[in-house]
Amino acid sequence: MSFTESLETVTGTKIRLMRGGKGAPLLFLHGASGASRWLPFMEKLSETHEVIVPEHPGFGASDNPEWLDNISDLAFFYLDVLDHLGLDKVHLVGTSIGGWLAAEIAIRNETKLGSLTVVAPAGIRVKGIRKGDVFMWSPEETARNLFHDQAFAEAMLAAPPPSKEGMEILLRNKLTSAKLAWEPRFLNPDLHKWLHRISVPTLIVWGDDDKAMPVGYAPAWRDLIPNSRLEIIENCGHLPQIEKADRFVELVNGFIGEVTR
Repeated sequence: MSFTESLETVTGTKIRLMRGGKGAPLLFLHGASGASRWLPFMEKLSETHEVIVPEHPGFGASDNPEWLDNISDLAFFYLDVLDHLGLDKVHLVGTSIGGWLAAEIAIRNETKLGSLTVVAPAGIRVKGIRKGDVFMWSPEETARNLFHDQAFAEAMLAAPPPSKEGMEILLRNKLTSAKLAWEPRFLNPDLHKWLHRISVPTLIVWGDDDKAMPVGYAPAWRDLIPNSRLEIIENCGHLPQIEKADRFVELVNGFIGEVTR
């Protein structure tokens, strides 16, 4: 199935958007590595949904606006995006920083959401469970720590070096991720107080071998969000949508099917 790329200007900020498929709208919010390509799990989800994948401001080909200082700014911007795109009853799915962002959107205003799926989200702290510090990992440590199946890490390490343009995008993504999550590290100290405001059906997905956001965080998210369900994927690291794409899509489609029946 094909997808389209476009540039949308929302409240004065230009963002790059990929869009494909037919069905109920599903807005996917990417993590720290950005969303430069239409990935296989997006293609699978687009068989049943209209999948919309923006690049956050400060990432990839989107503008890097002066107003972007923190995750709160980004959450309010995405409420404007929902209005701009005319989305209603949209299924919001976010991974890692994108999962954190999705929760920040939902606690502010969930009236346009049909459901929420967060995958190994950052944003809270659980005493005694240390997160991986992705900002301090070497490229090899990053590749090896993101995946349970080291074949994915080997493939990442064997990839040819990025072009000059690709390197510039990589650096932009890293700088914006640092702006959002450097201090405090991947944390909004107040978020845990407000997750109870989320009332839309919520799916929490986690890999059992996540070294970036350890799976010990998963029950905390489940306990903080009423009406939520936790699914843990075995033999999986921080990126279930990549490492276990079929299972990830099965869980998301099954969950959305149940809550919209």
